[in-house]
Amino acid sequence: MNLEDYRAQIDEIDGELIRLFARRMETAADIAAYKKENGLGVLDVSRERKKLEGVAAALPEGLREYGVSLFSLLFELSRSSQNRIMGKGSELTRQIEQAIQNTPPLFPPSAMVACQGVEGAYSQLACDKLFKMSSVFYFSNFEAVFTAIEKGLCRYGVIPLENSTAGSVNMVYDLMMRHNFRIVRSLRLKVDHNLMALPGTRMEDIQEVYSHEQAIGQCGRFLQTLPGARIVRCENTAVAAKMVAESGRRDVAALCSRSCAGLYGLECLASSVQDQGNNYTRFICISRDLEIYPGADRTSLMMVLPHAPGSLYKVLSRFYALGINLNKLESRPIPDRDFEFMFYFDLDTSVYSPQFIQLMGEIQSLCEDFSYLGSYSEVI
Repeated sequence: MNLEDYRAQIDEIDGELIRLFARRMETAADIAAYKKENGLGVLDVSRERKKLEGVAAALPEGLREYGVSLFSLLFELSRSSQNRIMGKGSELTRQIEQAIQNTPPLFPPSAMVACQGVEGAYSQLACDKLFKMSSVFYFSNFEAVFTAIEKGLCRYGVIPLENSTAGSVNMVYDLMMRHNFRIVRSLRLKVDHNLMALPGTRMEDIQEVYSHEQAIGQCGRFLQTLPGARIVRCENTAVAAKMVAESGRRDVAALCSRSCAGLYGLECLASSVQDQGNNYTRFICISRDLEIYPGADRTSLMMVLPHAPGSLYKVLSRFYALGINLNKLESRPIPDRDFEFMFYFDLDTSVYSPQFIQLMGEIQSLCEDFSYLGSYSEVI
């Protein structure tokens, strides 16, 4: 036999598999109708476990893992189809539908907004892009921004989540586990770091460079050209600029935005010193209440999954079964729980699609803990 003969055999087998798959899903639909009529739930854990044990026992040892994976996916597809047929919703889906109805058609042009740092911070620049006019209230750290939103001191907060060069802001992900909030919008902001100092400062005189640790990480190659300079980490790039301005010293400089020059009386010694020219930071705009504005096509979720084999696979296979694209997956260790993690997901899906509503009705059953952070659009 040659390769074409083997391929012909595969095609024949695949044809039979397709027919059997269609027959299986039709039978699953009949089961869903029966369960709906008799008030039964979709998931029968005991039966699925016995089925998988039977699959493993019926296959040669070398195929058992493949067979269990295949049938686990079939079960996920079957449950998804049955949930759709039975019209299974949840309190969460009702909250989402209500938020879509109650949210105004336009994102507010002005609001009271909480940011970390001082004037000239990149968070403030993000506010300027999100809102035509905003009253910005500055806080010393990210946790204070989350607290201001929870207590209703500000309607919105703007917080950096990740950078295209330096990666995720881990501190923010850790705080997200401890606070109640919703994401109403996100923004990708082009970030240009500049070396700023008091007028009259020479590059060769610089002994210390102040900035936030993310900015420092994004400007590593440039900082290597200042081998004698000590790096001083600050809470914020604009705070660093303010410290340089107030120091009165001409041997210190700050990595910060260009807007800090006019704000703090500094001059630029070197511009756009980040390692990558295509340097973006993604910010999220958070609120206390769930607001879903028209055009929402991104959803963020946080989950704690059972500490058992296949837990993450079951979630990912549910996304796959519904044709939902995953934009981001982040994990963070859970404090006081050894080697257990919180998973953060960004999904690329319209809030109006039936697949999204179906997912929101199903996904909580796979989790030990689940948080729907919101559905929103991203400003670029």
